[in-house]
Amino acid sequence: MSISKTTRKPNTNTKKAKTPQPPEASAAARPRRLYLPIYKLFRLKRVQHPVQLPSVWQLTKKTGVLLWRHRWLFLWIGAVYTVLNIIFVRGLSGGADVNSLKNQLGQGIHGNAGQLATGAAAFTGLLAASGNGNSATAAVYQIVLGIIVSLAVIWTLRQVTAGEQVRLRDPFYKGMYPFVPFILVMAVLMLQMVPFLVGAGVYSYAVTYGIAVGTAERLLWGLLFAVLTLISVYTLCSSLFALYIVTLPDMTPLKALKSAKLLVHYRRPAVLRKLLFLQVALLVLASIVMLPIVLFVPFLAAWMFFPLGTLALVVAHAYMYTLYRELLA
Repeated sequence: MSISKTTRKPNTNTKKAKTPQPPEASAAARPRRLYLPIYKLFRLKRVQHPVQLPSVWQLTKKTGVLLWRHRWLFLWIGAVYTVLNIIFVRGLSGGADVNSLKNQLGQGIHGNAGQLATGAAAFTGLLAASGNGNSATAAVYQIVLGIIVSLAVIWTLRQVTAGEQVRLRDPFYKGMYPFVPFILVMAVLMLQMVPFLVGAGVYSYAVTYGIAVGTAERLLWGLLFAVLTLISVYTLCSSLFALYIVTLPDMTPLKALKSAKLLVHYRRPAVLRKLLFLQVALLVLASIVMLPIVLFVPFLAAWMFFPLGTLALVVAHAYMYTLYRELLA
């Protein structure tokens, strides 16, 4: 009796068992995303952002290092802006007569403290006159030149932070393409300034024409002014960064404004503190530089104000762009 052995063929229909993978490998294969709580305009409970921004001193240090490494490039942009500003906006007259303004303010004032107060008042008058051209046409030229130089500085900052080589002509040749979107974002910024302007006008009218006479009435009108100011500050705190986002290729103003709003979610107080530090620091540095000139050589004050204003514009954009990159991190 013979026993026949039959060989079994392997079943090809059976699926291969998957080898289990460790959870670390599967987690590493997925892209990491930062999940934030759903944003609400009025939230009683404060939500802290998981990414902490650097301090103002760290931002200032990074800004200084960036400007110093490419100082000749930014000095060239500033020199072009200063020359064009003198030609098209101020003319060869040099602007305000600081010497006569100082003499008018210093009549009947004696002593070192009085002279310092006179110099501070003359410097304030010089700041107030810096935004006013000799005519309406000069004011338009000043706005256009400010936009052109801002685009050149922002384009240069983006290129040098990316490690690209920039020639002297490139900022004004290659950085002008988002001119119209940049203007549209600036128009939105002006609209967001309307509550502040309305509040300032209403409060000034109420105090000047005797509507708010007592202390309590002035406090109420001042409270209205403060609320309207907070509305403008709240919206501007995010929309300022849209000026840098809109300069990206294929970026529309609406997308830039939405992206800027997402950048500052749950970080508005920290961003606002850094923006206020920039304003105070620029004012203090300008006072340190200009007060001795106003006191001792007032005939040079108006001429020195041109390069100082240009330097302030470049430093402000560099600081804001550094903060913008930190928000992206």
